[in-house]
Order: sequence, then C-alpha cells, then structure tokens
Amino acid sequence: MDRCKMISQLEAPSEIFDFLVIGGGATGIGIALDASTRGYKVALFEQLDFTKGTSSRSTKLVHGGVRYLAQGDVSLVLEALRERGLLRRNAPHLVKDQTFLIPCYRWWEGPFYTIGLILYDLMAGKLGLGRSVCIGPKRALQTVPMLRPKGMTAGVLYHDGQFDDSRLAINMVRSSVDAGACVLNYAKVIGLLKEERKIVGATVRDEETGKVYPVRSRCVINATGVFADEILQMDEPGKRPTVRPSQGVHLVLDASFLRSDCAVMIPKTSDGRVLFAVPWHNKVVVGTTDTLMERPEEEPVALEKEIQFILDTAANYLTRPPKRSDVLSVFAGLRPLAAPRSEGKKTKEISRSHKLIREKSGLITIIGGKWTTYRKMAQDTLDLAIRYMHIPTKDCVTERYQIHGSRENPDFSDPLYVYGTDADEIRNLVASSPVMAERLHPDYAYTVGEVTWLIRNEMPRTLEDVLARRLRILFLDARAAIAMAPKVAGILAAERGKDEAWRSAQVKAFNEVASNYILN
Repeated sequence: MDRCKMISQLEAPSEIFDFLVIGGGATGIGIALDASTRGYKVALFEQLDFTKGTSSRSTKLVHGGVRYLAQGDVSLVLEALRERGLLRRNAPHLVKDQTFLIPCYRWWEGPFYTIGLILYDLMAGKLGLGRSVCIGPKRALQTVPMLRPKGMTAGVLYHDGQFDDSRLAINMVRSSVDAGACVLNYAKVIGLLKEERKIVGATVRDEETGKVYPVRSRCVINATGVFADEILQMDEPGKRPTVRPSQGVHLVLDASFLRSDCAVMIPKTSDGRVLFAVPWHNKVVVGTTDTLMERPEEEPVALEKEIQFILDTAANYLTRPPKRSDVLSVFAGLRPLAAPRSEGKKTKEISRSHKLIREKSGLITIIGGKWTTYRKMAQDTLDLAIRYMHIPTKDCVTERYQIHGSRENPDFSDPLYVYGTDADEIRNLVASSPVMAERLHPDYAYTVGEVTWLIRNEMPRTLEDVLARRLRILFLDARAAIAMAPKVAGILAAERGKDEAWRSAQVKAFNEVASNYILN
C-alpha cells in the first residue's frame, strides 16, 4: 500500500478505469475487492481514512440478525447467515464463532426464543456455527456470572459471528491492492466528469497536496453510505434525499462486567430494540441505539439520552450496574438507511436490505445494507453495472477468496492475531531492536515495532488513523489512547519525514476527537 505509487496511476492521461468507486467503507472496499479480483481495472477514493465513518463503529458482529427474523425479514436473514459463514471461512483470522446467552425472566421466553433460534440455525444450513440450546438458570449464571439471578427462569445459548470491523476492512484493502486496484484515502471526489450527459469519470482532489486529478472510468459507483446524497446532488442538483442517517451508540466497559467469554443478548429493550454486550479485545462492547438524525456528520457524537438508555438497560440485567465513570470509551456511528417512502416509519422498522439506484447519467448508487452482507452487496452492484454499462462480463470469485492475512485456526489469545500471516513480520520487526520492543502503554501490549509496521504497510496518514482504526485503542480505552498519542505521533512523524510542528498539531487534533469518546 504505497500512496505515491497509487497517485502515479492518476497522473497518466491515457489511464481509463473500468470502475471508479467513491467511498472507502465496507461497501466501497467490498466493491473494489470484487472488481479487482474479477480482473477489472478499479480505482477507489475515500475523502478521509478507510472506515472513518459507519464501518468502524459497528457492534462488532457478523450476524444473520435475530431481530430481522422476528420482524419477518426472512430473505435478509437467509442472505446474512450465508454471508456470515462465507466470511468466517474467508477471513478466519478476523471472524470467529461467538456464543451468546439470552437471559429469560418470564416462563414463556425460554421455549419461545429456543424455537426461533433453532429456525435461525436451520436457515444457516451447512454454514452454521453451532446449535442453539435452552439451559436452566443455574447453568446460565455459571456461563455469565454477572447476570441478575433474581427471577431468571432459563437461558438460551446460540451462536453468531464476532469480528474487528476496521481490521477486516484494511485487510480487504490490501487484498484489493494485491489484485491490482488503485486505492486511496484522503482523496476527495469534488465533481463528476460528463460527456453528452453521461458520466465518464470524476474529479479527485488529493487532500494532502491539494492537487486535482481528472480520473476517467467506464462506470462510477457511489458507495458513500450516509453521504450518498452529496454525490447524487453532484449528478442531479435538487434530487430528493435517498438516505436517512440513524445513529447507533456503543459503550465500552471492562471485561469484569461480564466475567465471561460469552456475549449477552437482551431481545427486547424498552424501545423495542435488542441490546448486546459483546466481549471484544478483552473489553465488553454494549449497545446499541437507533436515533434518527437530521444530517450526516463526519464525527458523530453520542447523545446524552442514548448513553443513559444503554446504562439503564444494562443495569436492569447486570449485578454490577455500570456507571458513567466505568465507561472506557463511547462511540457513535451512523447507519445509511434507505429513506422510507412513508413518513413516520421508525428506524428500527426500516429494512437493512441494500438498495441499488441507477441514474440516467449512468451513476450507480448503493445504499442500506449491513457489514455482514458487504460481499453480496458488492456482487449485486457490479453485476448490475456490468449489465447496464456494457462492460465485458467476468465472474465473481469472492465467495471463496481468502482475505489478505487469512490464517486457519488462529490463536485468539495472541495480541497480534488480527494481522493473521502478517503477524510474523511484526514479530521480526519488534525483535530487531530494543527500541522496537518498547511498549506504548503499561496496560496494553502495543509496541513501537507494531506501530512502525502499520505505518509502513497500511497507509495511515494521521495519528487518528493509527490509534482509532489500525490499533483500535481509541475504541477500547480513550484515555489510554490519549496517553499513547505523543509517542505514536513521534513515530508517525519520523516515518513520514514530518517536523515537530506537524507532530504537535497531530496530537492536538487527535485529542479533540478523542474527547468525544470520554464520558465526563
């Protein structure tokens, strides 16, 4: 992932891509991966960092969606369960089987949820992760000791997938680059190129240098999530909005709040949603909410009522109610829901199925969807584009394509497991000198060598890129991330040949962002 080499591809005036993808989240990266592995010439542009928005702020689940089954959205659940199985097979170093417990406090809940989850298992077929089973309250409390025992009638165990969202995306980017894609972060599409009212490319600005490039392409795909309407407005000013942003908030707590490797799912909260408490990198991610927002934000901030809702709901089920002071990090993300045709429809009722829109100009936009189904979304998008844009047909190969770093049977207790086969390179670098082996924080295993390898191989451009989306520490422990910031900024400045003023500015900018991840 050499940024200079990527930019040099844009400087050749004769260069024409088959596909130009706008947006570096799960959907856009998935499309770039699909297109490049089919053998197409593809370019992807992201105005900030890869997964800066929605795709780094998920509940960390690769799941069919038990809730969607309850809503009767059977086709989405079938699709998501199949994709869950394929993703675990193709990225075993990043997607793992996670056991969940549903605590039951009314007599009918045990049999009711067991029947529903057995159906869920049957729908997964050969790609299932394990069988659902109803257990007694004694075994349920042995499984998750911190659940409230009073009134518990049963527990239901089931299986779903758990993953690291940004780490998967970065590995997908590397797979795309391995297959020949031109992929750039901090490259903003500022206009669309048209000839005879048909789109023939886009104008792209390198946000680091300010230089502008006209990039020609046979097809332009808008995969910008909650910002999709901005691109649609470039194509057709005054067009009716197609996306409704819905905010989801998560709180991160110490692992002692569950004292278990098993996740907890509360099937019906006071607002009719589900609440998860999921073990993740030796912490517990608790969420989420569903709040309709007026407009998309690059750095969404959790609302007070969302924070309180999660704390109050968790307190109803845990023997140790979490307090504000217990929250290590709070993060908010915006779901790009397809705008409903009827007014007043609640966001939790809007289907998570994806939607494809083809404009008269040839622009193709994809909205909606969920992380789990990114691969199918990419396949559907490209199949539509090939059909209508008269691009030679090449078959999709991603069903069985191993994501970069793929390693069978990884050791999930190894702090470097998320790197898969790349972990050996990091260990060699760490072992190369005492400086590289230095720890960045007394409570965490991150080293100078690990950060140095990330900077050299994964194209982070800012301090936030490293601490939020490469190491994930901002999402795990915001105060620890702030403590690590000066040291990591120094490493980044040295690797990128930047001066002290740049380093200081990076620390200041990061601290401003990180302050939104801390509850005061």
